[in-house]
Amino acid sequence: MTEQLAVAVLGAAGRMGSEAVKAIDAAPDLDLVAALGRHDSLDTLVAAGAQCIVDLSVPDATLANVTFAVERGIHAVVGTTGWDDASLDRLRALLTDQPATGVLIAPNFALGSVLATAFAARAARYFESVEIVELHHPDKVDAPSGTAVRTANLIAQTRREAGLPASPDATTSGRDGARGADVDGIRVHSVRLRGLVAHQEVLLGGVGEQLTIRHDSYHRESFMPGVLLGVRGVASHPGLTVGLDGYLDLEA
Repeated sequence: MTEQLAVAVLGAAGRMGSEAVKAIDAAPDLDLVAALGRHDSLDTLVAAGAQCIVDLSVPDATLANVTFAVERGIHAVVGTTGWDDASLDRLRALLTDQPATGVLIAPNFALGSVLATAFAARAARYFESVEIVELHHPDKVDAPSGTAVRTANLIAQTRREAGLPASPDATTSGRDGARGADVDGIRVHSVRLRGLVAHQEVLLGGVGEQLTIRHDSYHRESFMPGVLLGVRGVASHPGLTVGLDGYLDLEA
């Protein structure tokens, strides 16, 4: 029998965390050894023999959680937001002392969403205009979403490489926020509405045509295949990987 990978979930009482607990517990190749809440000691990870953590906690705790894991050679799969460039640089420096340890930070674990972002980034070089609309439940604490920020960054990179100017916009007056947030030169609009889970559409426009690339998650269960893919792949990807697309073959 193949040895099971010992996995711990942080933020296990949350909406995403509770789904991850169920998914990992049901996976025959994984062993759920700990499910930690906000006030549980991280020392439990060591006592339980965790080889990998899934951090679905809160932004205020995620850096400390991942630092604790990496310092002890425990791999980490992270879905918590709040990672800016400075915290990512700190993590990269920390990983230099643990060259065999892998960390995946994924703004979105839904495979369809990851693919939609990749497709939008590829398409963006062929259209004069591009904007993003992301729609989530009203309990979400960050706006724009991490997925929208990553999508905007990838689109902006593609357009810079293609030598494209900014999307045309003749607006000279308007109310604050009417044109959304400017993320790396891409306009991003955030909707927060009861009944939604996680949705995003990228609008690409050219003369006489429009392409819309949209992804919808109707239940948090949709994120679990990506979580499991990350857990199963993190050990073979040492160092820091940002985005689940780093574990997918999208070059074909």
